Amino acid sequence: MNKTAGKTVSEIKMHFLADKTESARAALAEVKALYKNVPAAKADVIVVLGGDGFMLKVMHEYLGKGVPLYGMNRGTIGFLLNTYEAAGLPERIAKAMQVNLHPLEMVAKTSGGREVRAMAINEVSLLRQTRQAANLKVDINGKRRLDNLVCDGIIIATPAGSTAYNLSAHGPILPIDANLMVLTPISAFRPRRWHGALLRETAKVGLHVRECKKRPVSAVADYTEVKNAVEVAVRMAQEVSLPVLFDPEHNLEERILKEQFQD
Repeated sequence: MNKTAGKTVSEIKMHFLADKTESARAALAEVKALYKNVPAAKADVIVVLGGDGFMLKVMHEYLGKGVPLYGMNRGTIGFLLNTYEAAGLPERIAKAMQVNLHPLEMVAKTSGGREVRAMAINEVSLLRQTRQAANLKVDINGKRRLDNLVCDGIIIATPAGSTAYNLSAHGPILPIDANLMVLTPISAFRPRRWHGALLRETAKVGLHVRECKKRPVSAVADYTEVKNAVEVAVRMAQEVSLPVLFDPEHNLEERILKEQFQD
């Protein structure tokens, strides 16, 4: 449920954030001329003006803070955003549908002994660093499932992220409320017949890099990259929530459905 729904339109307090692009800055000037821009700490909703990349950046900044985000597209695709229209903004926010997203937590250990923790709203991916394919071991909940996965990489995606890199790697699209994660190989050479797996949101994924000096691998959580990873643990951080608002006619569930019926 939209947490702003119980307030009257005049009571909704908005804080505006805009990307540095010309179109986003022009939109920021337009909405500031129409509505009061309160400090973020006092806002009922953060209005984000930009493209999907900027929206993803803001999502990371507001993870776990409980403040809903309402994005308006000033970029290209705008999968995570609503259409831009300055007029009637408080009314749209009051009617918007809320989706609570949960990120993935990645813990990556490097060959040098460094440990890096990062969150991913879309996906965690392991990618080969050189011309040679990666060789990975895959554990699910502490049990070995694949002992030799020879591939360009592997993706663990959330339902929200299943339409991003995962889809490009021919992974399945997940309904937003599926309570699942998707595990998708990138150009798997061995085993040839393995095309990935669907995992419960409570699953713990362990990835181990074989021949790490000969076949170095990077671990990436959205835009946090860790070079020379040797072990990577991934889980869905169900204790961390990010509320995002969508117009009823263009809600995230409908967008995910449309992606599955593209011609």
